[in-house]
Amino acid sequence: PLTTERPILLRILLIASLLLNSPATFALAALSPPGRNNRLTSGVRTTAQIPKKSPLAFVDAMAPWSKKKGDAAAAAEIAKLKSELLSKKGDAGEGKKKGTGTAPAHGAHGGGGTDIEEEIDMYLDRPFFSLARHRVGWLTVFLASLSLTAVIMTGFEHTLSRQIELAYFVPLLAGHGGNTGGQTVGTVLAALSAGAITEKDAPKESLSGLSMGAMLGLGVGIVAYYFMGISSHVSTVIALTIPPLSAIASTLASGLPFLCIFLGLDPTVIAAPAMTSFVDVTGLLCYFLIANQIFHLW
Repeated sequence: PLTTERPILLRILLIASLLLNSPATFALAALSPPGRNNRLTSGVRTTAQIPKKSPLAFVDAMAPWSKKKGDAAAAAEIAKLKSELLSKKGDAGEGKKKGTGTAPAHGAHGGGGTDIEEEIDMYLDRPFFSLARHRVGWLTVFLASLSLTAVIMTGFEHTLSRQIELAYFVPLLAGHGGNTGGQTVGTVLAALSAGAITEKDAPKESLSGLSMGAMLGLGVGIVAYYFMGISSHVSTVIALTIPPLSAIASTLASGLPFLCIFLGLDPTVIAAPAMTSFVDVTGLLCYFLIANQIFHLW
């Protein structure tokens, strides 16, 4: 009940509260211009004010594992490349099992990388006695051929008796022939494994050996005559023997690997010792033949 002390003030407060909470007040607030600061509608965002996002953006935000179209295409290309590599690897393995590989033995003329790897594995797994048994046969043949040097020395004994200084340079010539041929045969075998050399390159090695022998022969002849006190006859014989000896060594070293491959033999086992044996015999023969001619002319 209203008191009688302040009836007018209470009535004013009651009327104000009714006006503020009436539906008409909310209707007037909705019809008011948007520019005005309305106490009732401030802070309320309408539907038009909410930013719109596409469904794909929503999916990307909610599902980070989803892939975009470009990423999916790249993944498909990678998967395709992987499948092609696996198929090629499988085909190579089947060809290897069937023995259809076309790589020549010992890597000759290129393409022998697989065979070289297989030979290395076989070598590592092979016992030392098996290696010795595999090599001793050819070494026996070449050791027997080296006995021809004793026959040559006996046949030219009269030449040695005239100039004993000739005997001083027999080991030098034998060693030089082996060094020249060993250098060439190593280069040729390495080039054969890489497929970088053919039979047509053998004459180039012969000419290279002849040129190198001419330079070395001239130098050794000068040193022997002026610094070692060797006679001019023997110094001349040495200077004239080294060039053909180098040419013979280079020719044999470049030709024997191809001959071994043509005959189906292993050039790594045969080429070097065969070259050394032939060079020792032919070099010694050239040495004494040139000495005989020099002694007859001088």
